[in-house]
Amino acid sequence: MSGSLAGRSVLVTRPEGLAGRLAELLRAEGAEAVLLPAIEILPPRDPAALAALIDRLDEFDIAIFVSPTAASRAHAAVSARRAWPGRLRLAAIGGATARALRDLGIEGVVAPQGRGDSEALAALPEMAQVRGRRIVIFRGEGGREALREALEARGAFVAYAECYRRALPRADVGPLIGRWRNGGIDAVSVTSTEGLENLLALLGPAAAPLLRATPLFVPHPRIAEAAAGLGMGRVAVTEASDEALVAALAAFFARV
Repeated sequence: MSGSLAGRSVLVTRPEGLAGRLAELLRAEGAEAVLLPAIEILPPRDPAALAALIDRLDEFDIAIFVSPTAASRAHAAVSARRAWPGRLRLAAIGGATARALRDLGIEGVVAPQGRGDSEALAALPEMAQVRGRRIVIFRGEGGREALREALEARGAFVAYAECYRRALPRADVGPLIGRWRNGGIDAVSVTSTEGLENLLALLGPAAAPLLRATPLFVPHPRIAEAAAGLGMGRVAVTEASDEALVAALAAFFARV
C-alpha cells in the first residue's frame, strides 16, 4: 500500500451518503475510511409548512443554503413540486455547499471563498444591500441564528425553509470500540459540534477516552472550541474541502 496516508485509518462521522467523496480521496492516499455516521438525517417534522413555502418561492429574491444536506434536501423537495424560479438568486454558506449545488446542476451560486460560515456569507458584497429583499434560508430544524439576525438588521425579510431534521442515530459501536482499543483508529473527522456530541454519546463514558486521545480534525474554529470544552486533547482546524482535510491529515502524520 502506498500514499501519504498508507496504513492509517480515519473515522469519518458525516451523515450517511455524504462521505463517499472523502472516502475515495482517503483510499487514494492509502488510508482506510471507517464510516460511522454520527448524525441521522430525517424528514422535517412539518412537511406541510415546507411545501407551502416552496409553493411561494416566486415571492423571494434570494435563497440561501446552509449545508450540503440543505442543498440536496431542498433541491429534492422543490423538484417534487415545481421548478426553481428563474429570478431567484442563490447563495451557499461555503464552497462545499456550492459544490453540492453544482453537482445537482445548479450554477451561478454565490459563496464565500475559503472557510465558509454565516459570518463569511453575510460579509459578501451581494449581501450588503438587502433592505426590502425577501430571503429564504434552507436549513435543518434548529441551528444558529446569526445569519438571519444579520440580514434582518440590514432590513431584509427572512424566512426559514426547514427541509430536514437531525437525530442521534442508532449504531452498534462495539466492534468499532474494540478496534479502537487495539490501535485501529488513527484520526477522527467531525464536521459539526452536534456530530461530536453525538459521537461521544454513541461511544459512551467508558469509550470516550479513546476519542479524547485521538487526533480530531474539524473544519471550523467554533467546532474546535467546543471540542476543547469537551476534553479533546488534539484538535486540528482545516479548510472545509475534502482535499484540504486529506492534505491536513497527510501533513499531520508526516510529523509524527
